[in-house]
Amino acid sequence: MMLNITNYSATAQSIQMMIVGRLLAGIGIGITSAIVPLYISEISPTEIRGALGSVNQLSICIGILAALVAGLPLAGNPIWWRTMFGISVVPSVLLALGMTVSPESPRWLFQQGKISEAEKAIKTLYGKERVASVMHDLTTASEGSSEPEARWFDLFSSRYRKVVSVGAALFLLQQFAGINAVVYYSTSVFRSAGIASDIAASALVGASNVFGAVIASSLMDKQGRKTLLITSFSGMAASMLLLSASFTWSVLAPYSGTLAVLGTVAYVLSFSLGAGPVPALLLPEIFASRIRAKAISLSLGTHWICNFVIGLYFLSVVNKIGMSSVYLGFSTVCVLAALYVSGNVVETKGRSLEEIERALSPAS
Repeated sequence: MMLNITNYSATAQSIQMMIVGRLLAGIGIGITSAIVPLYISEISPTEIRGALGSVNQLSICIGILAALVAGLPLAGNPIWWRTMFGISVVPSVLLALGMTVSPESPRWLFQQGKISEAEKAIKTLYGKERVASVMHDLTTASEGSSEPEARWFDLFSSRYRKVVSVGAALFLLQQFAGINAVVYYSTSVFRSAGIASDIAASALVGASNVFGAVIASSLMDKQGRKTLLITSFSGMAASMLLLSASFTWSVLAPYSGTLAVLGTVAYVLSFSLGAGPVPALLLPEIFASRIRAKAISLSLGTHWICNFVIGLYFLSVVNKIGMSSVYLGFSTVCVLAALYVSGNVVETKGRSLEEIERALSPAS
């Protein structure tokens, strides 16, 4: 599917064809953004689930950096965009090939009553020696629970309302903390601070994102999800405050360019330490199995809607109230996010999905 979509965009002969191609690409990205973290969480051993979830975010960061680099020749070659879209066929093919040889989630197979297939998948993923223990965990988790898969309306029932609201709130706060405004418009921000090199802006933002994701992957199963989230949002708040000050305080005017660079790099680095990778990892962990798929879809829907709103209105709001005020608003959201996480997010480090589900069950 993604192969055909990227070819469609690369060979577009009209703006209508391009719009259709981008629409189809958006659908594909939306599907994978929900399925990939869910699949990773279900097949990962408890002790390294955080690290493997962080690898997903690291791969996204590397992809963003690669996309930034791939777009650089556009400045000297106006038709490079066709080649740029064509290049995106490569990761699409790799994803398709990878999934054809990957086993189905043992948890999903077990829930569907496909016991022998679940055992085969466990053997492929963990080795023959762990088949019995994993099957025991799945059997224990299913005992006393014969409930069917939840309906959409069930997500808003008193039983699940709080945990579902946490999932949606994390993505809402993540987006309104300003990350995509920084990524989308970093070159414009740098130019307003006196830095003319788009290449330098793109490279700094992309490299900071990748570096932070590497650090997060090594800390996720040591420090825990909640700690990284609080640290991340706190760092983002301080960075946005620095950016706001660099555009406001006249005493800092001689250093505004340097401060803008430092603030942007620090912000992206802080984001990639927690606010970036943790929500997509945490949600499959805290949602009960019967609501997991629909609740993740709802949360990711919130993510993409907020992403769209920020991308659409950021520059308009900046023109109306000024860059400094917008960044101060983002800083405030980051502070509120840290407080929200502190009071509402549970730590899932070192606990199996079954243990987390039992702990969050209203009956426990």
